[in-house]
This record gives sequence, structure tokens and C-alpha cells, in this order.
Amino acid sequence: MQRGVTCNKVPELSKENVHMKNPEHVKEIIASLHIGGKKKLQVISDFDMTLSRFQFHGRRCPTSYNIIDNSHLVSEECRRQLHELFNTYYPLEKDPKRSVKEKYPLMVEWWSKAHDLLTEQRIPKEQIAQAVKESSAMLRDGHEAFFNGLYSDDVPLFIFSAGIGDVLEEILRQAGVFHPNVTVVSNYMDFDEKGLLMGFKGELIHTFNKNSSVLKDTEYFQQLSNRTNVILLGDTLGDLTMADGVSKVDSILKIGFLNDKADGHHEAYVEAYDIVLESEETLDVVNGILQFVNARN
Repeated sequence: MQRGVTCNKVPELSKENVHMKNPEHVKEIIASLHIGGKKKLQVISDFDMTLSRFQFHGRRCPTSYNIIDNSHLVSEECRRQLHELFNTYYPLEKDPKRSVKEKYPLMVEWWSKAHDLLTEQRIPKEQIAQAVKESSAMLRDGHEAFFNGLYSDDVPLFIFSAGIGDVLEEILRQAGVFHPNVTVVSNYMDFDEKGLLMGFKGELIHTFNKNSSVLKDTEYFQQLSNRTNVILLGDTLGDLTMADGVSKVDSILKIGFLNDKADGHHEAYVEAYDIVLESEETLDVVNGILQFVNARN
């Protein structure tokens, strides 16, 4: 691992919290992305703690699930049970000694139990926007340049999230960055004719199945068959498979946000991601790369 490696065209890569196992390889990938330009590029990203902030002034920011968990939309007893589930399963998700194969069924258990608890609350669809507005959810600094830049450059953004799609979309909507170039695959709520939550749609998406197995309709990537260059953004090792649905990849740059360096995954992140951003609450490095890559006609 080398620190403070400067890429002449992307000065943001010289920041102290930027880690790369192979800086020369990263430069080669970025150069290839630049040659392809914006017409060959697509961006695939996680949402919670990747596009949204992990913390602000030392306090943890909520995920899309937390926004509902902490709102007036659920009872105190439901909140207590959801918190209990978190305390049980989150350490298992982050346990560096457990394999993905071991964690997979545990995550299914966690998400399924949480969905059942939320469904029991009969949450009104019309109140989700207010819950988002009252929450402390924040997108990372530089999100305007990120979303607006991709939109103006006509670069598709595919958000692959194990969170709640309805909440995620509302965050983007309220931030004014839910542009037509954004496609979201996530866990979406299913409402009855009265607008009350009665379950969740489709196949459950959790931390460790964010791959082509849950993309029943791969038409999205087929339509983008000419976009063979990918920038992937994630904050867990499970996010590394998000580009599995892309039919043909010429160059892919994997950027990982290591939000909590105390979770024992530092070396694993540096091994798996091309670029690791440690304790980084901005999209500055990503925007610097995009600016260089898309600086072509």
C-alpha cells in the first residue's frame, strides 16, 4: 500500500486518506476510461454510506432503513425490536472471520425479520416524504457536482441498494438530484389500495446478493452494451459484485469507502478495491476522476 500517490491529471488522488495497492494500475485504468470518454462510461453505485454520508460532526447519519426505524411511522416496540435485530446481526455482517457463504443466510434472516416488523406497522405511503424531511440523512459533500455532472454528460447512473428504494428516491428527490439518467434497484415497499404498507416487492436484496442473481431483467445493461467502461462505488465488500450484470467490460475502476476503520477490514478493502477512501465524507476524489474521464467530446 502506498499513500499520497499523485496522479497528475487527478490531484485528488494525492489526499492522505486515499489508499491504493497498485497506483500504477489505477493510473492505467483511469487513462483507459479517459480514452473511452463519457460515451463509453457508466457508473454503478451503492447508496447508503456510499452516496449518503456515514457521519456528520461525529454523529452517525441514518441509512434509508434507519430513517423509517427512527421516525414516528413505527411504534416504540417496533423500534426496540429493530434495534435488537441490528445489535444481533450487524456484528455478524461485519465479522471478518466469517465467510460470505456463512453470512448470506444470516442477512436473509435479518432483512426478512425487519421487513415483517415494518409491514406490521402499516406505514402510510404519503408520510414517507415527511419522515425523510425530518431525518438527519445527508448526501456526501460534492453530491451536486456528482449527480448533475453525470446528468449533463448523459452518463447513466445505476444505484444498486440493499436499502429501501422508496426512501432512497425521496432523499434524491428532496436534494434535487433525482435525474432521468438515474436507475434504482432496491427493496421497494408494496402498498395496498389505501396506501398502507402490506409488504415488499420482488426478491429481497441484502448486503451479499447485490449481483446479477437479483437482476431478473437485465435489459438495462443490454441497452448499455456500448458502455463498456465502469466506475463502481461501494462501501462493503459485498458491493464488489454490483457490476456482474454488465455484459461486456473493457475497463472497471472500483472505488471503496472505508467508513469505519475499526471494523477490521482495512487490508481486505485495499486488496479488493482499486482505490480505498478512508474516513472520507465527500465525493471529491470521485468527482475529480469523473472530471478527467469526461473531459472529452
